Order: sequence, then C-alpha cells, then structure tokens
Amino acid sequence: MHFDNQLSVVSILAFLCFLSGCAQKVEKSAEASRPNILIILTDQQTNDAISYLGNPHLTTPAMDQLAAEGTYFTESYCTSPVCGPARSSLITGRMPHETGVVWNSTHIDSSVPTIGHLFQRQGYQTAWVGKWHLPLSYPAKNNADSVSGFKVIPFQSLDEAWDLGEDTDGPIADAAVNYIRDHNGENPFLLAVSLHNPHDICHVPRRPDEYARAHELDELPPLPPNFEIAEDEPEFLAEKRLMDHYGDELLLTKDYTPDDWRAYLYHYYRFTEMVDKEIGKIMEALKSKGLDENTIVVLTSEHGDGAASHRWAAKLSLYDEAATVPFIIRWNGHIPSGRVNRDQLVSGMDLAPTLLDYAGVESDVRFTGKSLKPVLEDPDKTLREHLVVQLADDKLDSGRHARMIRNRRYKYNLYNQGERNEQLFDLWEDPGETHNLAYKDSYQPLKDELKAALSTWIRDSGDPFLDWRPLPEGSSLSR
Repeated sequence: MHFDNQLSVVSILAFLCFLSGCAQKVEKSAEASRPNILIILTDQQTNDAISYLGNPHLTTPAMDQLAAEGTYFTESYCTSPVCGPARSSLITGRMPHETGVVWNSTHIDSSVPTIGHLFQRQGYQTAWVGKWHLPLSYPAKNNADSVSGFKVIPFQSLDEAWDLGEDTDGPIADAAVNYIRDHNGENPFLLAVSLHNPHDICHVPRRPDEYARAHELDELPPLPPNFEIAEDEPEFLAEKRLMDHYGDELLLTKDYTPDDWRAYLYHYYRFTEMVDKEIGKIMEALKSKGLDENTIVVLTSEHGDGAASHRWAAKLSLYDEAATVPFIIRWNGHIPSGRVNRDQLVSGMDLAPTLLDYAGVESDVRFTGKSLKPVLEDPDKTLREHLVVQLADDKLDSGRHARMIRNRRYKYNLYNQGERNEQLFDLWEDPGETHNLAYKDSYQPLKDELKAALSTWIRDSGDPFLDWRPLPEGSSLSR
C-alpha cells in the first residue's frame, strides 16, 4: 500500500513535470513565433528617388527587392519636413506638437513612450544603430549606451566630423550586420538602422569644390517638369529662400544655372545609390541568418528633398518633393508582395501602431497615427480621409509655421504669415504643384471644405498652430 502510494506520488510529479515542460515549450514556441522587426531609415529621400517606381536616373536594387517582396505606399508623407520632428513621430506614433519636438535638437517629451519602450516591455530586445537626432545626432559618438527605450549599438565613423553619410553609413550597416549575426534567438528583436544618406546632398552647395560640377560630368539627369518658381509663390517661401542659417542650401543655390541643378540631381541620385548598397548588406545578413521569413521589415525616410523642383534644395517646405517619403513594409506570408498602393494617405506616425498591431503587442497608448494592417489586408478600406503635415522652418524665428492638409485629390497649404499665404493644388491634374487654385473663385467651396477639415484637426489634436500668430486677413480658420 505504501509502495503504491509512492508510485502515485511519483506518477503525479512526473505528470506535473511533463505539463511544466509542455508549458515551457509552448511558451518558447510562442516566443519564437513573434516576429523580429527591422526598421531601416534613410535621411532626406524623396518618394521618387527609387528605381522601383520607374525613375531611370538611379538604380536601387536593394530597395527595389524590398518593394517587390512587400507593399509600397506612394502617398506617404512625413509628419514634418524637418529631421527631429519627423523622426519623433516615426518612433512614437504622434505628431511633432505632441512629442514636444517641433524643431531639431529637442528631446522627446518624457511622458511620450517610444516603440522602444513598448516593445521592450513585451520582452523584445530593442536596439538602435546610427543617426538619432533627438537631440544628439549620433549617440554612439557621445558613448551613450541607451536612448528612449533602445540600446545604442556602437560604431565608429570613418571621419572625425561624423557629418557625411559616406563616412557613417558603411560602419552603421556593418554594426547592424554584426547585431543580426550575433542574435541568439531567445527573444525577438526590434532593430532600428538609421542611415544618413542621401542627406549628403546638403553639402553639395555648401562645399562646391568637393563635388564635380556639371561640365565635369558626362551624363546629367534632366530638370524636373516643375523646375521653375511660380510667380505667385507664397511670401513665406520666398523669405525662406534668403535665410543664411537653417536651410541655407536655398540661398547657396539661388544663382544656380539649370546645369548646376542637373548636377545637384546627379549627386542626389548617387548618394541614394550609396545608401542602397548598405541596405543590401543588411538584408543579406538577415537572409544568411535565416531570419528574413519571420522579420517585419520597414523602409522609410525622415523627409524628402526639394530635388530641384521649384528650384528648391533640401527640405523645409510643404511641396511634395520635400514632404513625401518612400514607405515599404514587408513580412513574407503576412503582407501582400509586389503591391503598389496609390490610394491610401500614409503618415510617418502610422509606423508605430502598425508594428505593434502586426506583432500582437498590446498597449494602452493612444496613438494619433493609425495601423496600416486593415488596409494592407483589404486595400478597398480607407485609412483616413485627410492627412496633415506640420512645418516650423526656423527655430530662430519660432513664430513661423505652416500646415498642409490633403485628401485623395486636393492639397491645401496654409502659412501663418506673409502675402499669398494659401496654396491649393489638384494633385491628379497637377502633380508638380505648378497651378495655385487657392484664389480662383470656382475653387472657394473646395478650399473652405479643406480649411474646415484642418480646423477640426487642429482642435481635435490640440495643435497650437493658431496660437503662434494671427493669420493674415482673409485666411483665418474657425476655432
């Protein structure tokens, strides 16, 4: 009897151990099934600077392959055509006025969690390598070991200045490759790889002796169809063209000839090809490690570049070249491949909620952005009716602000100072934004409709746009 009892106890213990082992295996299996996440950021890449969409003046095989394996959103906008503000939105799912980063060199509000924090709480290894800009440009240069929910992966620039992508992007990509190769698989990772180029284009007008001039180059890309400056361009933008500090590329290109602008485009495309090569190295490492099947990969950029359209260099405008960015998302077997979505209005602030949604990470955070998962699964759904972009273009004159709102077809820009401070464009008929309809009588009802939608956005999101400065007479918004 005593022996039988011992057997029963042993049997029960063995059964409990079996259950415990099964539970551990289930737990480990669930852990292993959670996707890794790889975010690849370029800097200052306009939506057209990729060969996948048919631009014949550059070749970007790594980006093209990502796009072919995933979904490319063409109507993708940054939240602000300024580095820090746009970046803060990408990692928080909020607009710049909500993150506290309206200008560069600003910390994210400590009460606003980043995706690093949110994924970290769910057991993800979260790491950041490369450019940060919130506020440090390169935390690795300052030996920081962590930033806002991310472990900083060290790397060393090839030049002490750390100001050129040609010196930082190779080491950044190598550090990302090493991180992927060393990943032990115990916990999924969220790795953000923040590359610098094609941002080096900023230095072409600043350091003209270091880059080939038009007459030294054999083949130059053509000028864009919207190359010339409109006679009725807002005074706000005309003033920006003459500033000698932030955005000084505009002043430095003021006397550019058409061939100078073609050389500008030539270099811009070469810088984009340079960063594409580094992206290729990272994707090859992911594949070699056997992680490409269960890794969500997103490629996007902080903001675009004027790319010679409207004779505009750099960012800091609401023209589409500066405000649009590539947005590619890929997860084999889960996200449609080879799809180009030209219908949905996508914002940089959609990145964070999208990644949490696909990874099954629950959070009580209230995002301003929206998950793209519903429209990736059913493209006939509508993500949003309107999209807003903010602009604060001069920290030294903190009263200068502008807002853009667009629906599927029309785009309205409002500047809070200067003459001719409204723009309205029909993006289907006039994608180059060359014909301002804001002051044409027949378009006043449409303009009023977009202004009303912008007023609603400002009210509902707590946007302080109307607090900065009274709008010029005739262009006020309803409160």
